[in-house]
Amino acid sequence: MGLREDLLKSIWHAFTALDVDKSGKVSKSQLKVLSHNLCTVLNVPHDPVALEEHFKDDDEGPVSNQGYMPYLNKFILDKVQDNFNRLDFNRMCWTLCARKNLTKNTLLITDDDAFKIWCIFNFLTEDKYPLTLVTEEIEYLLRKLTEAMGGSWIEEKFEDYKIQLNAKQQCLSVWEIIELIGTGHFSKGMDRQTLSMGINEVFQELILDVLKQGYMMKKGHKRKNWTERWFVLKPNVLSYFVNENLTEKKGHVMLDSSCCVESLPDKEGKKCLFLIKCSGKTFEINASDKKKKQEWIQAIQTAVNLLKQGLPAPHKEARQKRKELRQKLQAEQEALEQRMKELQTANESKQRELETMRKKLEEDAVSAAEEERRRQQTQAELQDRYRTDLEREKMVRQQMEEEVAQKSSELEQYLQRVRELEDMYRRLEESLEDERQARQDEETVRKLQARLLEEEATKRAELEHLHLQQQKAISRTEAEKQELEQQRIVKEQALQAAMLQLDQLESERKEALEQYGEVMKKLENAANKTRSWKDKVAQHEGLIRLIQPGSKGPQLITNWGAAAFTEAELNLREKSWQEKKTQ
Repeated sequence: MGLREDLLKSIWHAFTALDVDKSGKVSKSQLKVLSHNLCTVLNVPHDPVALEEHFKDDDEGPVSNQGYMPYLNKFILDKVQDNFNRLDFNRMCWTLCARKNLTKNTLLITDDDAFKIWCIFNFLTEDKYPLTLVTEEIEYLLRKLTEAMGGSWIEEKFEDYKIQLNAKQQCLSVWEIIELIGTGHFSKGMDRQTLSMGINEVFQELILDVLKQGYMMKKGHKRKNWTERWFVLKPNVLSYFVNENLTEKKGHVMLDSSCCVESLPDKEGKKCLFLIKCSGKTFEINASDKKKKQEWIQAIQTAVNLLKQGLPAPHKEARQKRKELRQKLQAEQEALEQRMKELQTANESKQRELETMRKKLEEDAVSAAEEERRRQQTQAELQDRYRTDLEREKMVRQQMEEEVAQKSSELEQYLQRVRELEDMYRRLEESLEDERQARQDEETVRKLQARLLEEEATKRAELEHLHLQQQKAISRTEAEKQELEQQRIVKEQALQAAMLQLDQLESERKEALEQYGEVMKKLENAANKTRSWKDKVAQHEGLIRLIQPGSKGPQLITNWGAAAFTEAELNLREKSWQEKKTQ
C-alpha cells in the first residue's frame, strides 16, 4: 500500500465525521481546521488562503468529498514527505471521528485499544470507499487476536457468525469491528487485560511492523557488563529499551543486507549466546533459553533476508497476496456471471427457436394426418398382397425349421465327441503326471546311489592308505618290530571296523539298487500306460500328440557320476581292488 492511499483512509474517516447530516458535504470552515491540522501533523507548510482561492468560484456553501480531493492532493498530499509521526497523524484523525461514532458504554476495551483496532482496520481494508472489512480479513483479524491472547480458534463459532453476516451484509465498518471485538463476542473467558494485551500485540505486528520483541541480556561495548534490555525487532532495525514501556531507548542496531547473526558457545557463565555483526560492529546477546535464542536468530535472519530481497514485512506481503487472491476470485466470479448472462441469452434464443419449431410441428402434424389417411388406404390395398406373401413365407419357415433341427442333431453329436476327447485328454494328462513323478523318484534314487558310491570310494581310499602304512611298518627294522606289531594290531582293528562300515555301505547300496529297480518298474508301467493311451488317441483321428518319455536303458552309476566308466573298466577296477584286499 502506498503512502498516499494509507493517508487517504484516515482522512476519509475525519471528513466523514465532519459530515454531520450525512449529505456528503462539509463546510469550508471545518475543512480549514481539518487542513490546518493535517499540515501540522504531516509537517507540510500551511497556506491559509489556498482553500479560499481554490473554492473562490464556489460560494454555495459546503464542499463535497470529490470537491475537496483536488485541493487535498495539490496542497497537502503532494508535499508530504516520510518525515512525520504516523501515530500522531492517525491519532488526530481518530480524535475527529471517535467523538461522533464511538459508543463507550458497552465496550470492554479502552479508548487506546479502540484506536489500535481503528488503525488495524485501515491497514486491512482495500482502497474502496466507504471503507469496509470483508469476511476473509475479519477472520484473519480475529484469528490473529485469538492467537495473541493465547486462546484457541473455534472455527464453528466463526462459521455461524459468517452465516449471520452473509444474511445481512458481507462486510463490516470500523465501528462494527470495534463493537464486535470490544463486546468480547469472540474473547469470552478472557479478562480485559488479556484482551488489551492481545490487541496491542496485533497492533505492534501489523501497524508498527514489529517482527519480535522481548527481554534479553546485552553485553556493553565499553564496560563489558551484561544488562537486561527490552528488544524490539523491526524489518530494518533492532532497538533496545530499558523496559517494555519503551519510554527510554538505549540504542539500536541498523540492519542491512550485509548483516549476519551467528550462534556463540557458552562463556563467562552465560548460555544461549549469539552474535550480531552489522556495519563493522558486533553485539553479543544472551537469550533466556535455547528456544528463545533460536527464535531470535531466525527472526533477525528473516529480517536480513527481506532486506536482501527488497521485500516488505511478512504481514504486508501476506495482505497483498490475500488481496490478489480476492481480486482473482472476483474476476472469476464476474467472468462466471458474464457467462451465465450469455447462457441466459442463448437459452432465450433457443426458447424462441423451439417455439418456432413447435408451430412448424403443428403444421406438419396436420399434413401428417392427411398423409396417414392416404397411407391407411394404401395399407388396406397392400394387406391382401401381404397375406399371400405370408402364406408363402410360412412354408419357407417350416422348411428352414426342419433344416435347423437336423443341424442341431449334428451339432449335439459333434459336442458329444468333443467331450469324449476332452475326457481322454484329461486321463492322458494324469498318466503323464504319473510318469513325471516316477522320473522324479528315479532321479532321487540315482542321487542317493551316487552319494553311497562316493562314500564307498572314500572308505576304500582310507583302507588302501592303511594297507600301505601296514606294509611300510613290516619293512622297518627288527628293533621296532614289537612296537610295530602292536601298531599293526590296532590298525587291523581299525581296518576291520572300516570293513564293517564298507559292508554296511554295500548293503545300503543294494537297498538303493532295489529302490531304483522299483522306480524303474513304476516308470515302465507309466510308459506302458501312456503307450496304451496313445493307441486310443490314434483311433480318434490323431487329435492329440503325446509327450514321449526319455530313454529307459540302464545306466552305470559310480562314485564319479552316472556313466563315468564302461562296464569293462569297472570290472577291472573291482578286480584290482579285491587283489589288494587279499594281500
